[in-house]
Amino acid sequence: MELIAAAADPAAYLADDDAVDHRHPLVRTIAARLRALAPDAYDYAKTAYGFVRDTVPHSADAGDPRVTWRASDVLGRRTGICHAKSHALAALLRAEGIPAGFCYQRLTEDDGSEPVLHGLNAVLLPGRTHWSRIDARGNIPGVVDAAFSLDEERLAWPVRPELGEAESPVVHAAPPPHLLAALQAAPDRARLVLPADLPS
Repeated sequence: MELIAAAADPAAYLADDDAVDHRHPLVRTIAARLRALAPDAYDYAKTAYGFVRDTVPHSADAGDPRVTWRASDVLGRRTGICHAKSHALAALLRAEGIPAGFCYQRLTEDDGSEPVLHGLNAVLLPGRTHWSRIDARGNIPGVVDAAFSLDEERLAWPVRPELGEAESPVVHAAPPPHLLAALQAAPDRARLVLPADLPS
């Protein structure tokens, strides 16, 4: 799938905002620690991906009721759903000057019911002409086996069009406002109501 940047200004994919607060001291501290382990951009991106995927448990897998959405909170509390984890990964990448954005899939249950929006990232590394999607949702043994891969996607969930699932080729510079509003309004994960429509 050829990915399309939604923002005309490339600087939008390096921006600091409420959700991707990469200037926060905690984000900066973690980024510096990861950079010390991985001096070039490729290795850093792979290391940051692994850090978010493996050390920030997906709250549904962990049975954690807390809802996080701001990158620094996700990293500080070490919990979040896919969207929250994508905000954290984008913050760590942008903290080191690597353009990062957001991509979305509409997924369903195995019978095609209960559509929900799944969030992941896209990254544009130096010297590359195209974006690559990466999914730091967190692996579940025997179910999800996502990995950092720039040329052959290794995402958490394959889209199943026969069940009405779909994905967008658009790389968003910021999470959609209605998605952020849903995360911010939820008192806990049990009462979190995610949108089902792909953002335009």
